[in-house]
Amino acid sequence: MKARLPAGYGGGASNMNAMLKQAQKMQEEMARVQAELEEREFTAKAGGGAVEAVVTGAKVLKDLHIDPEVVDPEDVEMLQDLVIAAVNEAMKNAEDASAAEMGKITGGMGIPGM
Repeated sequence: MKARLPAGYGGGASNMNAMLKQAQKMQEEMARVQAELEEREFTAKAGGGAVEAVVTGAKVLKDLHIDPEVVDPEDVEMLQDLVIAAVNEAMKNAEDASAAEMGKITGGMGIPGM
């Protein structure tokens, strides 16, 4: 007895070729968007703007601005915390933008590593 597939299933080699072309197109689009994201800059501030960090989409710290008024030799820990908070927030902004852009391409498929 021969198994029958519902309409739209199967399709043989032509269906497989179409799927491969679609996957290749998606991969090319993802590479293009990733390259664009790596060029973008993401900024975050901490301490009411006392510390500002700028990172690239490639998650490289590009700039760090510290307001001289918050530099207190008696409270170095506070300044360190502000720097960490600003850098981490800027990195999160870059990651969120990357996830949003890749989600547009993949249709929310949740491809590992994206």
